[in-house]
Amino acid sequence: MSGTRQRYNEEFKEQTVKYIQEQTKTVAELALELDVPAKTLHQWLGKYRKFNSEPIVNMERVRELERLLQEKEQRIADVEEELAIVKKAVHIFSKPRN
Repeated sequence: MSGTRQRYNEEFKEQTVKYIQEQTKTVAELALELDVPAKTLHQWLGKYRKFNSEPIVNMERVRELERLLQEKEQRIADVEEELAIVKKAVHIFSKPRN
């Protein structure tokens, strides 16, 4: 390592964050492309990020989230059904025998 630190002006940082928000690439990919450490880009995102310039989520991600939601809803329904069965069993076995 050379030991010298690269300094960037505020305008460059803001433009870089805007560029990152407009891309569909990961921060790591953009760090390689821009020759700026990914950690630095994450810090800039935290400071200069403006949410109104981010692209709409792609449909593949929306479908993935919908699938995950359906799986969770199905799991909840299964657990609720299991709970109802357990409640009935407790009721049956808690009755006094004559």
